[in-house]
Amino acid sequence: MTGSADTVLTGTRSARSRPSSNGARSPRAALPLAAVAAAFTLAQLLLVRPGMGLGWDEAVYVSQVGARAPAAYFSAPRARGISLLVAPVAAWSSSTVLLRCYLATLSGLALYVALRTWRGLFPPRVLTLAAALLASLWVTLFYGLQAMPNYWVAMGALVTVGSYLRAGASPSRRGALGGLAAGAALLGWMRPMDAVWVVLPLLALGLRHRDPRRAAALLAGLAAGAAEWVIEAYVRYGGLLHRLSEGSAIQGGLGWHLALVDQLRSLGGRTLCRPCAGALPGPLVTFWWCALPLLAALALLFAVRAGRTAATALPLACAASAAFPYLFLIGYAAPRFLLPAYALLAPPVAAALLRLASAPPRPWRPVAAGALCLAFAVHLGAQLTVLVRTADIAASGHRSWSRTATTLHRLGVRAPCLVTGEDALPVAFYAGCASAATSGPNTDTTADAIARTARRVPTATLVPAGANPPPYARAWPWVAAENRRLYYTPGRGEGFPVRPRQVGDG
Repeated sequence: MTGSADTVLTGTRSARSRPSSNGARSPRAALPLAAVAAAFTLAQLLLVRPGMGLGWDEAVYVSQVGARAPAAYFSAPRARGISLLVAPVAAWSSSTVLLRCYLATLSGLALYVALRTWRGLFPPRVLTLAAALLASLWVTLFYGLQAMPNYWVAMGALVTVGSYLRAGASPSRRGALGGLAAGAALLGWMRPMDAVWVVLPLLALGLRHRDPRRAAALLAGLAAGAAEWVIEAYVRYGGLLHRLSEGSAIQGGLGWHLALVDQLRSLGGRTLCRPCAGALPGPLVTFWWCALPLLAALALLFAVRAGRTAATALPLACAASAAFPYLFLIGYAAPRFLLPAYALLAPPVAAALLRLASAPPRPWRPVAAGALCLAFAVHLGAQLTVLVRTADIAASGHRSWSRTATTLHRLGVRAPCLVTGEDALPVAFYAGCASAATSGPNTDTTADAIARTARRVPTATLVPAGANPPPYARAWPWVAAENRRLYYTPGRGEGFPVRPRQVGDG
């Protein structure tokens, strides 16, 4: 470790700080971790249910590669990594069940691989508990089988930071450098801006202590993953700075926003908290979230005393960096935003919990271990309660969109067709139509363009009950559909709608 950044973090090398051991390399040592990963996959399929329809953001990502509906508007902050991830299934099948089973299996495998990257940095039992802690969160279970990028950013963060530490401990280990590049590529592939926040501590450490091999692997991975996003910025969004600016505007403008309480409110089962008001979640959910930073600080204290600071300090720093923009820079909240931070906190927190269980005198250790198991069981019960409720609410909303799509088909609005108005994007996806918006973050057309399109193809506009329709739809017939008014016209010819503004079009 002499000459590496880890020397500064860990101090004098001791037997306790060596990154590998025979136990960590034993195939049997990985069996408990594999069991947790398999249980994670099974729990997703049983509790979230693969038959649950696709959500709003999922419809955007899947439509880019699927044949079910035309590609939905692809706004500036999004990246196409998740679309490519689902392409092996979505490109030839419209089955949501098949897609969810594919993603659940893949997410379980990713959990196993990501935490195996940390072998030698922590004992196998710590990694097993870390997997269980992360997999027990309702937000992890809910998003693991969804066509959303946040879980995959979390897995990329684990692989990147774990590989960075292992490459520093053994500079000649090519596998660790390869894992570092692969993890960074996955980060950039899924969400380039999140990738930057996750790796900031790694970049700062590399610059300070001059570690060219790790820095090169990290930067090469980031560049490979983010290349498509950067190229698309110039092709469709008027340049990189314009895309960043447009992405910031869609998110309400990046600036100082204290979103700590908003994030806590969202943990009660709100997948998007914008605006974020209402009651805080129950005490059991609140407790684990408030205890998390305290356990992280305790983990760092134990690591300093044990002389193995790097494996704890670096993931804690990366977790804090990944969480910072979502806690302090945007004015709304969604629990999935903090998944990368939770993933990076899992190994150090698991180590701290096991250290607490072994701290009492030997006769009392079974009592401490039992108390830890009991606390975990209560925590798991609270998380599963939120999970089931959240999945039921989401499934109900998806069924509403599906029923509206059925109404559209009954009225003769079938592909090729266009849907605008409230919830137009997911409803259009379910109906196999294109969608368009004249205002809001998905603005991609004008009222005149919609009126011209309506003369060629079947078109529908969804209007909230009690609201007036747009001028182009005032003479159209309408029916009631899911607490809305559905104005429609069957059109007079064939052809897909043509949008006047192509910047940012997916």
